Amino acid sequence: MENFDDLFQENCFLPCIGEAEPKQQPFIRQHKSLDTLLAELEVIKNNIEEIKAREWHLAKLMQFHKEGLAPQ
Repeated sequence: MENFDDLFQENCFLPCIGEAEPKQQPFIRQHKSLDTLLAELEVIKNNIEEIKAREWHLAKLMQFHKEGLAPQ
């Protein structure tokens, strides 16, 4: 049985098959500072409050739509 080099020389494989896979960089965890995390938390809280306000507004619009502009 022929070895890999002989098969490669006879063009039985594509040239790229003999190339090694590029090595990936190891994952490096990056830690955020407490101030950064608190600032991001504040943004999230503000977004939640804005969503709650929109939800309330949409609920009122739905109520007006169902009941009409004046309650009967």
